[in-house]
Amino acid sequence: MNVLYTAEGTAWGGRQGRAVSSDGNLAVDLVRPKELGGPGGAGTNPEQLFAVGYAGCFHSALQLVARTEKIDITDSAVTVRISLAKDDAGAFAIVAEIEAEIPTVSREEAQALVEKAHAVCPYSNATRGNVNARLIVTES
Repeated sequence: MNVLYTAEGTAWGGRQGRAVSSDGNLAVDLVRPKELGGPGGAGTNPEQLFAVGYAGCFHSALQLVARTEKIDITDSAVTVRISLAKDDAGAFAIVAEIEAEIPTVSREEAQALVEKAHAVCPYSNATRGNVNARLIVTES
């Protein structure tokens, strides 16, 4: 495998700590959300970081697919919701909802583009079979 880029981050203190990328461009306080028994407030959490990373990666995959098919997806947006869940055995699991809004194409064409993007997105490929992902196309 030919590695194209490597990101590095370090966390201290788990969900109630701090995380920093090796280049210093990302430095965040980690705060457990109220829904998980924490104080909430200023800071972020691993699920939010995963959601924005996945959204950015998926939108790039969507743009690549559209460019390849010569389809204009100007003003499109991707929203990813990452949920922390427990399965029937009590093990923690991640659930993803990937929602795409593509105002320049029909709903059917948008659905096809989203499915193709899901096949090429590195985050989707990394989590396939491990994270239950639901694809959603919304109307503008």
